[in-house]
Amino acid sequence: MKKHLLFIIAAALLLASCNTSKRITYFQDIQDYKDASADAVPPAPEIRLRPDDKISIIVNSKDPELTALFNLPYTTRVLGAQTENINMNSNYGTSAYVVKRDGTIDFPVLGEIPAGGKTRDELSAFIKNELISQGLVNDPVVTVEFINLQFSVMGEVRTPGSYKITRDYVTILDALSMAGDLNINGKRENVLVLRPDSIGKLTAYTVDMRSFASVQNSPVYYIHQNDYIYVEPNKKKANESTVNANTVQSAAFWISVASFLASVASTVSVIVTRAK
Repeated sequence: MKKHLLFIIAAALLLASCNTSKRITYFQDIQDYKDASADAVPPAPEIRLRPDDKISIIVNSKDPELTALFNLPYTTRVLGAQTENINMNSNYGTSAYVVKRDGTIDFPVLGEIPAGGKTRDELSAFIKNELISQGLVNDPVVTVEFINLQFSVMGEVRTPGSYKITRDYVTILDALSMAGDLNINGKRENVLVLRPDSIGKLTAYTVDMRSFASVQNSPVYYIHQNDYIYVEPNKKKANESTVNANTVQSAAFWISVASFLASVASTVSVIVTRAK
C-alpha cells in the first residue's frame, strides 16, 4: 500500500512538472514553422515619426562652411540629474528638433518641412533633395537620428523600465530581452501591449509567447515608440499576497503534500502491520 501511494505521489509531481513546462516554454509550435521560407516573414515596418518625437539632423558636405548653416554648434546631453552642453565641430554639429503637432519641424533656411509620418530615411532624402534643388548644398549627406524615442516594459520581467529606440525597428523579442526576459512568474500566454496613436488613444493587443505563430503574426511584433508592454503575474505570484502564500502551484505546497501523504502512508502501514 505504501509503495502504491508513493507511486501516485511521484506521478502527480511528474504531471505537475509537465504542465509547468507547457506554461513557460517559448515557441512550442516551432516545429511547424522552422522550415518555412523566409519569404513568408512580413517586411519590417520602420519607425515613423510622430508629434513630440525628438530627432537630431546632421548635414555634412565637402564645404563645412555651407553645412554650418544647418547644424547647431551645441547639443544638450542629459546624464542622470545633470545636464551637460557639448561643443561640436561646425561641420558636425547636432541639431535637435521636436516634431510639432501638425507634423512639421522648423529647419534652418528651408523653414517648416513635413516630418510626421516619415521614416528616418525618408526625412533624410527629403531634406537632401530640398538642399540640392534650391541650390543650397550640392553634395549634402543628411543623417537623421532618434533622440527621445522609447518603449516601456512593466510587470513580471527581470528589469522593468523604459528603453530607448535607437534603430528603425525593434521586435517584441528584442524588447523583452532588453528587459532581462520574463521571470519564472510571468504569464507567457498573455503578454499585453498597449499602443497609443498620435493623439494618445490606446489600443490593446495580446501575444502568446509560447506560440511562434502568435508572435510572428502579431500586429505588435514590431515595437513602436511609446508602446507599453505588460507581463501579467501567474496565479502563484498573484496569490503570494494572501496570508500564507501557499498555493497549489507552489513547490512548497507539493513538498508539503508529499511529506504529509508519506507520513500518512507510514502510519497506515504501521497500523496494518500491528493489526496482523
